[in-house]
Amino acid sequence: MNIFLLILFFIFPLRAICPAPIIQLSNLIDQTCKQTPFYELCTSILLSNPKSADADIAGLARIMVTSLDSKASDTLDQINDLLEDALTLDPATQQALASCAERYNVILTGDIPQTIAALDRGNYKFAQKGTNDAALEASACEKGFPRKKKSPINELNKDVRHMSIVAAAIVKVMIDS
Repeated sequence: MNIFLLILFFIFPLRAICPAPIIQLSNLIDQTCKQTPFYELCTSILLSNPKSADADIAGLARIMVTSLDSKASDTLDQINDLLEDALTLDPATQQALASCAERYNVILTGDIPQTIAALDRGNYKFAQKGTNDAALEASACEKGFPRKKKSPINELNKDVRHMSIVAAAIVKVMIDS
């Protein structure tokens, strides 16, 4: 009898903690992220956002683009901080950072707002173009640095590029369905 009560005690609380909609949500995130080239990044971002709890695929795309916006903004802040301390930088790195600042302004004032507007209108091909453009801008920023040394924003550029690619892949899922 005690074993029976013990089993009930463990089963029912687990059911209360993990109701079916959350399991389905995890499945939606899992299925969606498996269709992206960066599964771990995708699941990490989507599962960490409470809005994913009741999001459909379009909502997941919006969450990814919003996260991309935040990362791109952080990257631009870092670029500006580095440029403020320009006396410690060589001229080639200063020039590359200035170019990156322009590229990240394009991402933040053009690519991301246009992507969000396209998602809202259901124009998924245009949303995909915006996310792909953001990935290209981050790549171009990184390529602008002297080849002899790693850029001071290498990891941030990589994160923005990968997040952009994930967002584009999620939008592609919507296009293909």
